[in-house]
Amino acid sequence: MTDVHQQHAESFGAVAAEYDAARPSYPDALFEEIERLTGRPLKDADVLDVGAGTGIATRLLTARGARVIAVEPSQGMADQLRAVTPGFPVVKAGGDELPFHDGSADLVTYAQAFHWTDPAKSVPEAVRVLRPGGSLALWWNLKDREAAPWLQEQEDRFAATLPSYHYYGTMNAVTEPLDAYELTTATAVLHWERTVTVDSAITDLRSKSYFAVVEPEARERLLEHERAVLLGLFPDGRIVEPYRLDLTVATKG
Repeated sequence: MTDVHQQHAESFGAVAAEYDAARPSYPDALFEEIERLTGRPLKDADVLDVGAGTGIATRLLTARGARVIAVEPSQGMADQLRAVTPGFPVVKAGGDELPFHDGSADLVTYAQAFHWTDPAKSVPEAVRVLRPGGSLALWWNLKDREAAPWLQEQEDRFAATLPSYHYYGTMNAVTEPLDAYELTTATAVLHWERTVTVDSAITDLRSKSYFAVVEPEARERLLEHERAVLLGLFPDGRIVEPYRLDLTVATKG
């Protein structure tokens, strides 16, 4: 992990409340696809939700009947998860070194988080803790820039003004190491949308690592400019955000 990547990875603790308040959730269809691609129900499955953050996916997996342990390296994010979901099991760790026994999980999940790991370490760790027939599920909510040109224009602004702006795309680079572990891999793409206020959209942006690492005065200046742009585009203050959700499921033989 480069110094810049590490700085971004460590930036979330300070914006955990904003992250929990404004990041997008996941549609029911995602969990139906996970069950279809893994060939087993989430109910009564032992799940390690790695890079759980503030528990957005963790709570949804639990609601499907899974027995979930949240795994999160950031103290700030873990604290927010515990504040929102008191008593929920949280282990402070990252995916590159999972503190769990071999063959102890039916499913290892990464919601918006696999790109913060070193796949050369996190993939074999996931394979190690999975039981035979268990699966590794990776997914990303990606704002659908093809469906909404204003999102592409927003990305262009960020790329021009934020020194360490990055966009991960479909994560092909980080999923390539799956091929080396005799895993049966399947993918799915889902499309969904949410309606948010301009204020919520700005809070969401404030929780992004590429804003979190910017000096506060400059960050607020950029966010106020973005607020003005969004209000110009959406004068009623409500935004429809389309998403493309990319899911990869790799099952252990």
